[in-house]
Amino acid sequence: MAILNILEFPDSRLRTIAKPVAAVDEGVRQLVDDMFETMYEAPGIGLAATQVNVHKRVVVMDLSEDRSEPRVFINPELEPLTDEMDQYQEGCLSVPGFYENVDRPQRVKVKALDREGQPYELIAEGLLAVCIQHECDHLNGKLFVDYLSNLKRDRIKKKLEKLHKQNA
Repeated sequence: MAILNILEFPDSRLRTIAKPVAAVDEGVRQLVDDMFETMYEAPGIGLAATQVNVHKRVVVMDLSEDRSEPRVFINPELEPLTDEMDQYQEGCLSVPGFYENVDRPQRVKVKALDREGQPYELIAEGLLAVCIQHECDHLNGKLFVDYLSNLKRDRIKKKLEKLHKQNA
């Protein structure tokens, strides 16, 4: 397994729309394993392949405290099940150090393939629903900062650009 490099906002590669996975093969399973290792090391609770500069529709997630509930979503499809919105304070491994409130549908249905390529469906609520929507946004080239005002987004962008220059 390998720790992958996580792209950071405003890197334009984060805006790439991911392509569907044609077949879940050993290469995709290796990507999933590397993504879990990267996410746990970061540490985070979700990671989309787009964030590690692999433009395939793959998401990994683990909301447990003890890393005991790894979830894999390959080619995820989302369907909101309610118009009711929840507000959560979201952060992102690609926007390190920033947390902002984002409104998202409370309940969603997800259809995806698991690590072995088997199809499954799940109804998600609460943090799981938020996380799935956040990671699926990445697959569509969207970041949580896109839900913020231009002023907030520009402020975050300037701070991260300054940090990237200092660390270069």
